Amino acid sequence: MDMHEVEDNLLDERALSKLRWRCRRGLLENDLFIERFFQNFSESLTVRQAHALGLLMDLSDNDLLDVQLARKSVAQVSESLDREDVHEVLSMLRKNC
Repeated sequence: MDMHEVEDNLLDERALSKLRWRCRRGLLENDLFIERFFQNFSESLTVRQAHALGLLMDLSDNDLLDVQLARKSVAQVSESLDREDVHEVLSMLRKNC
C-alpha cells in the first residue's frame, strides 16, 4: 500500500477522538466552526484531511478565525499552509456557516 492510499483511508475512531480533543479552541466562534465540521464530516474524514486540519490548529485563534471567515488568506497567515489539502479542509469548515 503506498502513501497516497494510506492518506485516503478513513480516520479511525481513536484518531478521530484525539483530533477532536486537539481542535478545542479558546474562541467560541472557532469552536462553532469546528463542531459543525465534525457533525458533517467525522464519518468521512480521511487521514489526509485530518492532517490538514491539524496544521490549521497550529494557527493562533485569531488567525484561524480570520482564515475561516476569509478575512485573510491562508498564504497571508502562513505560506507553508498554502496547500491543496488545507484549502480543501477550509472549504469543509466553511460549509453551513
